[in-house]
Amino acid sequence: MPADAPLVLGIETSCDETGVGLVRGTELLADAVASSVDEHARFGGVVPEVASRAHLEAMVPTVERACADAGVRLADVDALAVTSGPGLMGALLVGVAAAKALALALDRPLYGVNHLAAHVAVDQLAHGPLPEPCLALLVSGGHSSLLLVPDVTEDVRPLGQTIDDAAGEAFDKVARVLGLPFPGGPYVDRAAREGDRAYVDFPRGLTSGRDLERHRYDFSFSGLKTAVARWVEQRERDGEPVPVADVAASFQEAVVDVLTRKALAACRDQGVDTLLLGGGVAANSRLRALAQERCDAAGVALRVPPPRLCTDNGAMVAALGAELAARGRTPSPLDLPADSSMPVTVVTA
Repeated sequence: MPADAPLVLGIETSCDETGVGLVRGTELLADAVASSVDEHARFGGVVPEVASRAHLEAMVPTVERACADAGVRLADVDALAVTSGPGLMGALLVGVAAAKALALALDRPLYGVNHLAAHVAVDQLAHGPLPEPCLALLVSGGHSSLLLVPDVTEDVRPLGQTIDDAAGEAFDKVARVLGLPFPGGPYVDRAAREGDRAYVDFPRGLTSGRDLERHRYDFSFSGLKTAVARWVEQRERDGEPVPVADVAASFQEAVVDVLTRKALAACRDQGVDTLLLGGGVAANSRLRALAQERCDAAGVALRVPPPRLCTDNGAMVAALGAELAARGRTPSPLDLPADSSMPVTVVTA
């Protein structure tokens, strides 16, 4: 790492976690997160107004904690980065407003960055510079995307995405059907470890016939979610116990089978030999294992950040900001907006 690498503070508030990270070059100095997930659990999902209020309350303490963890002062920061989209509008506005205030007060450049591109850039903190190009499979509660990434700072190309429920959303809904807590991903993963992955042959959406022709790289998990709900309902109508571990394992296998199958097909079609996993669902143990197995068989290098860097965090925003600053990209104006539907092709606002 160059001695003069810029120190970048990153702020992430796209959903229910207030994240503040400090990165110098590709070295992670601090990653402070304040989660409001417990406040949403009783509703069975994220409530935007609750998330926005939680960000307001957590912002200053989380910035202070990140600086303390890194052993730096705010005055030491060379640049700031903030998620300006996509995400929940109210939540995004809190982060963008805080970043603007800091940039103005410190007289430092500000980069408004794309949340999805940041999920790609964060892997540099664990494994060094990204191969160019690489292919990224991003899976979370709000996104299931296949991206071709020639240059994470300015050229991210969407190949496919979910056409209905995202993978993480399906995990949450199936967890609810099975009586598991929110957020569903970790609990389904845990239950599935004791289950039979072949117990129920649940459908794999958009993987055959005309659906595959029209949606080669797209995902659909709505039909799978419904199939699980109907299977459980029928079991309950028949007065039989629901084998939670087996259903969780069968559902999870259907999801990760589709995700990895399409990702490897994209690598092959695009002539790319590196696959990056990102997003909260990338912390799923079965997805990581099956992706590794299939990448090894195909001769594709697999890069997966540590689980704590897969979920939303400030480190990923700081990582992308550090790369933008290092490459001399033009900072964002101080009137940059929050954009809840920012397309992934727009890396910086």
